[in-house]
Amino acid sequence: MSAARPSRGLASRIFSVDHKVIGIQYALTSLCFLFVGFSLMVVMRWQLAYPGEALPLGSLLGEDRAPAGVIAPEFYNQLAAMHGTIMVFLAVVPLLVGAFGNYLVPLMVGAPDMAFPRLNMASYWTYLAGGLVMLSGFLAPGGAAAAGWTSYPPLASIATMGQTLWLFGMLLIIISSLLGSLNIIVTIVQLRTEGLSFQRMPFFLWAQLVSAFLLLLAFPALQAASFLQLMDRLAGSSFFLPSGLVVGGEVLPQTGGGSPLLWQHLFWFLAHPEVYVLILPALGIVAEVITTHARAPFWRLRWAVGSTIGIGFFAFLVWAHHMFLTGMGTVISTFFQATTMIISIPSVIILSCLFMTLWGGRIRFPSSMLFALAFLPMFGIGGLTGLPLGLAAADLQLHDTYYVIGHFHYIVAPGTLFAVFAGIYHWFPKVTGRKLDERLGKMHFWPTLLLMNGVFFPMFIVGLAGVSRRLYDGGAGFAFAREVAPLNELMSLCAWGLGIAQVPFIFNLVLTLRRKKPEAAPANPWRATSLEWLAESPPQETNFPSAPVVVAGPYTYRADAVKAETELSAGEDPTEAADFTPQWSHVPVSEP
Repeated sequence: MSAARPSRGLASRIFSVDHKVIGIQYALTSLCFLFVGFSLMVVMRWQLAYPGEALPLGSLLGEDRAPAGVIAPEFYNQLAAMHGTIMVFLAVVPLLVGAFGNYLVPLMVGAPDMAFPRLNMASYWTYLAGGLVMLSGFLAPGGAAAAGWTSYPPLASIATMGQTLWLFGMLLIIISSLLGSLNIIVTIVQLRTEGLSFQRMPFFLWAQLVSAFLLLLAFPALQAASFLQLMDRLAGSSFFLPSGLVVGGEVLPQTGGGSPLLWQHLFWFLAHPEVYVLILPALGIVAEVITTHARAPFWRLRWAVGSTIGIGFFAFLVWAHHMFLTGMGTVISTFFQATTMIISIPSVIILSCLFMTLWGGRIRFPSSMLFALAFLPMFGIGGLTGLPLGLAAADLQLHDTYYVIGHFHYIVAPGTLFAVFAGIYHWFPKVTGRKLDERLGKMHFWPTLLLMNGVFFPMFIVGLAGVSRRLYDGGAGFAFAREVAPLNELMSLCAWGLGIAQVPFIFNLVLTLRRKKPEAAPANPWRATSLEWLAESPPQETNFPSAPVVVAGPYTYRADAVKAETELSAGEDPTEAADFTPQWSHVPVSEP
């Protein structure tokens, strides 16, 4: 594999095959999609907090979307469908796999680039095209997709043109994910530098490897399903349309005994492994941050790696716990209840390993560590609240209520996004050669932590009261929901405050990038052990001057190791010295 050629001009930078440039492109694009998805949620929260009241500047949306400034139910459905789609498929997964995976995997394995650089570039541009095609639905007649982020038929098969654009966009996103996941697998398996055995790989690489396999094996099911649904919409087929379906008082001409449940099986066969594509890379980021700032080895690393592989296996055996209400028999529902409980065990093992890593460590608390530590209980809440949903008897009451929204968002929002912020603060010096300001980082962390819980924890209360997540007025029209209706206003106020809480983060990024670049940025400011910290900050075109040689395992920290004062260089903090052995160190270290 040849290294990427030096960039010449703007076009060569935009269409670069350098994994670092592509990783930054993924990061910037997915953050923009994250902003769009958050903005849709802000509008939704107004309707839930103040149903029937005019949205400020709502008249700008047009009479078809917001008559007299009041959000129409049809437009609310579009907001809900596109918010979920954007956050899962266009924001969080591309951030974790496309941005962090692309930028860090070659550096961590000691390679000059991805295994297939041009395929990598194609993956990014296909992803961008898919996202833009999906968003163009808002400009189409009838508006954007409105059948939920799950696109359930028969509603999705008879919806407006926006649903067709959603399906075309999904096909492009799936192609992008397949190209990217194949690239990550080959890079980790084939391009590891000398001495970097599988036993010496950091947990981050294991998390990316298993996630890539999940994407590669699960996405084809949704790709096939999306193509079949397009056939139903455009070619007159009936893969997901039951016979005798009446729409607008007339029986649809397409007949053939199609099954809407077939779509659900194909969709959730992808969508549940997709949940672990959200979780595993986040756990990988948190592991790197916690071990670095606890100055302690990863406790029982092999247990965590084995648990990650176990999650990858069982992720394909639990999808139908989303379908308990479809009338499956007790035998098959018992099977999926059992596998759901089993897959929770490796997640608990990984969390326990991370908690035990803190024991006896000499913990420091930069912004990255605060976000990583907050991730642990947030992910724990998300996991524990999911257990009742894995039991058919409980799911009959909780399915499609706000309880489900609260559970899933604790995984994705205060869970996964906290890991993203931890990773940005941690690796920003490597990408740019500059550290983010710690005071602004803490101003970002504390309001975000409080407001995230203010948005999502009340959802459990609202859900247990029986309020359906499908109600565009938050249940204001039902007597049983009026007791918890004030919580909708509280959640909306916290959501809007959460947006304001991100201002210090944005301000921090802008100020740091505008600051005069230091003449000699430290390559390893956190005194971390993994291989990416051997490269310059930012890394040169080919990452390393020559192929590095790995002679040590990951996470060789010693919290109790301190140099004698006579050995310290001028100004060196004795509590920060001699407490780690980098993987590229030439000190002989036995195989872990």
